[in-house]
Amino acid sequence: MKQKIPNTFGLTVFAKKVVIVTTVEQLQQVWQDNIENYPIMIIGQGSNTLFTCDFDGIVIVNRIKGITITETEQTWHLKVGAGEIWHDVVSQTIEKNISGLENLALIPGCVGSAPIQNIGAYGVEFQKVADYVELLEFATGNIITVTDGQYGYRESVFKKTYLQGYAVVNVGIKLPKQWQPVLTYGELRNFDPKIVTAKMIFDKVCEIRRSKLPDPKVLGNGGSFFKNPVVDKIVADKLLEIYPNMPIYPQANHQTKLAAGWLIDQCGLKGYQIGGAAVHQQQALVLVNKNQATAQDVVELARYIKKCVAQKFLVNLSPEIRFIGNQGEINADSYL
Repeated sequence: MKQKIPNTFGLTVFAKKVVIVTTVEQLQQVWQDNIENYPIMIIGQGSNTLFTCDFDGIVIVNRIKGITITETEQTWHLKVGAGEIWHDVVSQTIEKNISGLENLALIPGCVGSAPIQNIGAYGVEFQKVADYVELLEFATGNIITVTDGQYGYRESVFKKTYLQGYAVVNVGIKLPKQWQPVLTYGELRNFDPKIVTAKMIFDKVCEIRRSKLPDPKVLGNGGSFFKNPVVDKIVADKLLEIYPNMPIYPQANHQTKLAAGWLIDQCGLKGYQIGGAAVHQQQALVLVNKNQATAQDVVELARYIKKCVAQKFLVNLSPEIRFIGNQGEINADSYL
């Protein structure tokens, strides 16, 4: 009897078996019992993930919990179980007057995904607060600690060296007590850095995200579908001549980050629908399950968006969302 895979897109997709684990020992045991016979996929909430078809193996849902907070004279240290909900952790730090995670409020998913994806929003990425990541090494049953995540834009060593045969079990976060607000994005620029508090930023980020982004419990979605493309400054400058209002974010090495949502919106695609999948009306970067969408509806919609943006702007969009095939993760770029 196949079992339904939990996923925030709300797609009806099945695995041979779905197993919830709450301890490292359970995680190791389920892996050992099944790895010889089946492919294994580990998920948290099933956000940021598109199962393109049924999965011919075992899906492990990581629910390893626990939050430990310690402090030194200058720093707060958090040790957080990979199965904790990310936003819940951010909320708890704000309640305890611990600053530093407020820009990352309401990012969907579990803590274990934060280092893998190097999640980011409103001018802050996970790497800014990263201390260490504890991984379970399935071959030995040992816990190994990684302090250099080799982070990039939605990239990390956990997508490469530690992609197979490892699972995130705990995440270490360090937050300096000498807090510096990050007010470089959007409406946060309106705050006065002299009087702003972490709670004010947290509340504003939550307000903005709730106004633009659909709640997956109400309207299925996987979060931001595409990465913001990074192009050479020369390319961005040429586009700015044609589209002077285009939002840009200068990066290092003569590169410029563009806003994928804006590019999609300029193609007139808000609300555009294929089958049961649609571009969200408020935020074009989010694809939603509007009416019993299939995985294929989502894929075809994403393919169409990618084609439209390439034709209009000569800019290539890459999925931020992980694509999962029947045996495991597949290359999302080549799939589109």
